[in-house]
Amino acid sequence: MKSVGVVTCRPLPEPDPDESLLISALEAAGLAPSLLPWNDPKANPGDFDVCVLRSCWDYHLAPGKFLRWADRAAVCSRLLNPVEVVRWNLHKGYLRKLESAGVPVVPTAWIGAGDQVVLEELMINRGWLDVVVKPAVGAGSHMTRRVAITEAPRQGQRFLGEVAARGDVLIQPFLDSVLSSGERAIVWIDGEFTHQVVKRPRYHGEDEQVSAASQPAAGDLEIAERALACIDSDLLYARVDIVDDAEGRPVISELELLEPSLFLLQHPPALERFVAAIAASF
Repeated sequence: MKSVGVVTCRPLPEPDPDESLLISALEAAGLAPSLLPWNDPKANPGDFDVCVLRSCWDYHLAPGKFLRWADRAAVCSRLLNPVEVVRWNLHKGYLRKLESAGVPVVPTAWIGAGDQVVLEELMINRGWLDVVVKPAVGAGSHMTRRVAITEAPRQGQRFLGEVAARGDVLIQPFLDSVLSSGERAIVWIDGEFTHQVVKRPRYHGEDEQVSAASQPAAGDLEIAERALACIDSDLLYARVDIVDDAEGRPVISELELLEPSLFLLQHPPALERFVAAIAASF
């Protein structure tokens, strides 16, 4: 019986609604799944025929350590998604690469770790009255905050300094469309877009809220396909998050290839496809 390590972390920062569903479905498919906490030194990826990255949602707290673990897992097992994809996707600098390939992305100001930047001046120069500040290596909205121009000189500047002290920073305009049409999280599994959910804005310390599953719009799918075409490696899964910019045009906010929620609870056919793809990966 082939074994599957469902890669997670301990402690889990928040519940994973898909965890028990996936374990049960893998068992029903005749596989032997077990949770594999990447940050548990007693848990060995080499004990599994394949390791599937799922709820390793604390990787951003120790990215170097996590990449070393991923390298080891790729040698002693089969890591999905592949380690080269993990390395490429871990830092949100991938948005620059998508943009250079002609894929529309959310406008972004890039701040290097430790750089001294006056947030208010940056916002005025860019014509942004409301922004989102986030780390370039982050998950679960950790250290992500919305800042209005009136907050920029004090609270916003202080927060930017805290984030920049830890690593590179992204500053992006807050797009009002996330409050109306929302952020569409489009799920791709084994060569096919399966469904989407619409997410509400989420900041540090808040719970995620999503809609029921639906089918993505044709324009969103076209952009999502262009983004995935930039990936040279084979993928098991992906999630493309899309919002509308100030002119109402769809742009990519994130391309998640490492540990995205796939919202399998919301769309059981996607769970079936995911399990079948894992079974076929041996």
